[in-house]
Amino acid sequence: MAPFPCPPNRLSCRPNHQGLSMRGRLLGFDTRTGNGQISGDDGRRYPFATADWRPRTLPRSGQSVDFDVAGDRAIDIYSLGGGGLAVGDKNKVVAALLAFFLGVLGIHKFYLGRTTAGVIMLLGGTLGWLLVVPGAVVAVIAFVECIIYLVTPDEEFERRYVDQQRAWF
Repeated sequence: MAPFPCPPNRLSCRPNHQGLSMRGRLLGFDTRTGNGQISGDDGRRYPFATADWRPRTLPRSGQSVDFDVAGDRAIDIYSLGGGGLAVGDKNKVVAALLAFFLGVLGIHKFYLGRTTAGVIMLLGGTLGWLLVVPGAVVAVIAFVECIIYLVTPDEEFERRYVDQQRAWF
């Protein structure tokens, strides 16, 4: 196997039994196709498939990863945690606080990207109070969702409400 160019930082690029291990950042992942792309510390981009992703949670843009290189593909990919909240990520505590304080207006639904559900709650929480029952139902739903968001583990919240785009409960 021909030598592979490593970045100046030798700690991020090391030989392994299949070729090369390195670190990088996840650029994107399409849940519909199961394909994604990583930007390696060597400046190259490496495509990957779901089968190459080792953690139980779905990949998120901006995650720092450690991976092996086989040809021009990334394999055996592990998340290093890091990367913090990437653009577009949703925080369950923020969603819960929005549901508790502004849930009657459906603001937590808009935050999670569920526009239709947000409009339904907004109408039920404003005009619904004229009939009393719809407004009360929206308030109860918002409170229940606040509790659900808080007791759901981070990985499960990410899977349910961000990746799968679940609108209710």
